[in-house]
Amino acid sequence: MCEEIIMGTWATGPFDHDTAADFACALDDAKPEEREALIRGVLTRTGHAAGYLAEAEEAAAAAALIAAQCPGGEPVDTSYRPETPIPTFPSDLRTLADEAFARIVIDESGLSSNWVDPREGRPWRATLNRLRSVIAPPPPAIPLFDIEP
Repeated sequence: MCEEIIMGTWATGPFDHDTAADFACALDDAKPEEREALIRGVLTRTGHAAGYLAEAEEAAAAAALIAAQCPGGEPVDTSYRPETPIPTFPSDLRTLADEAFARIVIDESGLSSNWVDPREGRPWRATLNRLRSVIAPPPPAIPLFDIEP
């Protein structure tokens, strides 16, 4: 079992907040078949939230785990990540993760305000944007005109 982490925000990675690290512990404590539901729930609630984002840190961490499984994704390599193996997630979670990222990034009073110096929020946003670029499927290539040779 994980110990509760009480540190606040200490860096700009998706698990570098105390609540995100606690979410990793919740994933470790959950049965393997319950982990997808935890991920799906936090992403859905965050993506559809109006007003204050109560689970933004958890959603960013959940989305990072999904991004790690996408082509071009990087493994989550921090000591605050879940210690137990993460199952392979269904592809529809990519859409939920993208929606959650979109909601988190536009929330000016949310996570980016956790830094004393607002400029320190910029690297955190860059991390989210990088992860989102891995998760978001590329737009379909639709020709504007049919050109005959």
